[in-house]
Amino acid sequence: MRILVLGPTGFLGGHVAEHLRTLPGVRVLGAGRSAAAEFDLDLAGDSVKRLAKTLEAAAPDAVINCAGATGGDAVTLAEVNSRGTAALCAAMQLAAPAARLVHLGSAAEYGPGIPDVPVTESDPTRPSAPYGATKLAATVAVTASGLDAVVLRVGNPVGARAPLAGLPGRIAALLREAADDPGAVLRLGDLSAYRDFVDARDVARATALATTAEGPLPPVLNIGGGRAVPVRSLVYRLAELAAFEGRIEETTDGSAGSARSAAVSWQCSDISLAASALDWRPVHPLGDSLAALWAASAPHAGDTPGGEGDRTP
Repeated sequence: MRILVLGPTGFLGGHVAEHLRTLPGVRVLGAGRSAAAEFDLDLAGDSVKRLAKTLEAAAPDAVINCAGATGGDAVTLAEVNSRGTAALCAAMQLAAPAARLVHLGSAAEYGPGIPDVPVTESDPTRPSAPYGATKLAATVAVTASGLDAVVLRVGNPVGARAPLAGLPGRIAALLREAADDPGAVLRLGDLSAYRDFVDARDVARATALATTAEGPLPPVLNIGGGRAVPVRSLVYRLAELAAFEGRIEETTDGSAGSARSAAVSWQCSDISLAASALDWRPVHPLGDSLAALWAASAPHAGDTPGGEGDRTP
């Protein structure tokens, strides 16, 4: 089975490609702007015709779209997330109409949640910021394409190589910087929100199951940890792993933290449909995810964390 992974060097794309390579009978092909990718591809800039030529050359049985933007202005987000995904769907209709498309969406498409009420795939989508809105536009493009396609609405992924643009990766980097300073002060935004954290390895496994499943799948599946966790708890657990001896300060005046996060105080996904459709459930507890993140953030662990795929507001 030939599987083309878009964004194979990003956060989630890297985990997806690694997991797929462990499966028998699977050949993983990477497509992106990285020199390490087998196929040069730019969702934000390539025309539908050029994307179709790339797909013809790759001849995939399935395409996994892990590419996208998590930061930047509304125009950048729309060009990559919305326009890029729509162009990919159009190119697949021309060059790979029989291939399955697995697209990584985001729980940010739902917008603010209701405390203690996990959101289901059939609940209204009310994104509160351009990121969620552009991801929702991408979901509409995929589900309306007529392709054999499924959107995985991913919660807040955590794990090795988490990007600095997201809270877990940023906190790990700050803690590394403060390792030798017992008087260090970490000034963060409001940490009172609740989020549905999911291990990147669990996301990769769900993606592989969706890619190889026989028969049609529901158009959208929630992929998350299935429970709301206080963001403050995640930060303090990372600080404990780091043996941090300094002080953590929270501000509520908007001078630190993410405006996108401030607009969504509670978020949790109902993952029962993924359990029934894919026989998938998360198996890595948050403690394991944070341990993997912390270990990978060590100076000897490789490159600076980064890449597309982090959906932590």
